[in-house]
Amino acid sequence: MSDNSLLNRYYHRVNEALHQYIIKLPLKHTSLVQSIEYAVLSGGKRLRPFLVYAVGSMLHVEEVVLDVPAAAIECIHAYSLIHDDLPSMDDDRSRRGHLTCHLKFGEDIAILAGDALQSLAFSILSESPMFGVTPENRISMLSELAGASGVKGMCGGQALDLLMRGDKVTLEELEWVYLHKTGSLIRAAIRLGALTAGDIGLEIIPILDRFANSIGLAFQIQDDILDVINDRKFLRNKFDSDKNFNKSTYPSLAGLANTNIKIQDLYQKAMGELAMLSAKSLNTNLLQRLACFIIEHDI
Repeated sequence: MSDNSLLNRYYHRVNEALHQYIIKLPLKHTSLVQSIEYAVLSGGKRLRPFLVYAVGSMLHVEEVVLDVPAAAIECIHAYSLIHDDLPSMDDDRSRRGHLTCHLKFGEDIAILAGDALQSLAFSILSESPMFGVTPENRISMLSELAGASGVKGMCGGQALDLLMRGDKVTLEELEWVYLHKTGSLIRAAIRLGALTAGDIGLEIIPILDRFANSIGLAFQIQDDILDVINDRKFLRNKFDSDKNFNKSTYPSLAGLANTNIKIQDLYQKAMGELAMLSAKSLNTNLLQRLACFIIEHDI
């Protein structure tokens, strides 16, 4: 099966899994549950679930097991987007070609939807059957997702991003924010896929972490590049938001040419880590494809 066919199958698998979890929620006819469904199922690239599936399948874990962490991490991602879009944060008006959740359902419901999605993620990961995953590894998965979502991960990176607006920052400080605000969930997705496999997954986590750090940083830096080189008509909301908040970006600090060099350096580092996995007779083709997509921002 081609990589594109696999990605297409994974896309539909995680969407179906998310749908099944959402339709089982109580209060399904309220604006709260409607806003959750709207935020989760109205599009999205599904990069983080793809990484769960890619690592898990490389380690020969059954897809029905991988559906669980894939759905859980996408719930965390969806919650983060709802809250990032709020007027008190990035104040965005559109997301995935639709009105942002707070404009569609109201700011109060959007906040509650984000809160509920965070809770749903941990319910999915703690309660759903995962045949072959030990209780110890399930607890490790819960701990990993909690850490990546909180102060030492995504929320900490977002907080520093807010605090640094208008301030002169260094490249090192900006990279730290990117590795936490964006990179922490990417690293968590990769770790969750590994943890489903038990000892063989635990053994390669150091290699996977280095791979994750490279592609996570590259993903956010590439997002900065798009703000510079793409038509503003398509990125007007994000571009204007960054401009109004006087946010530092990688190109503004390093220049566009050096930023492109950084992207390629991160890509080569990621490929080097995958080569180490290939040397262990692991099939890294899908991870290579995802890394390429991330660098090109085509996923």
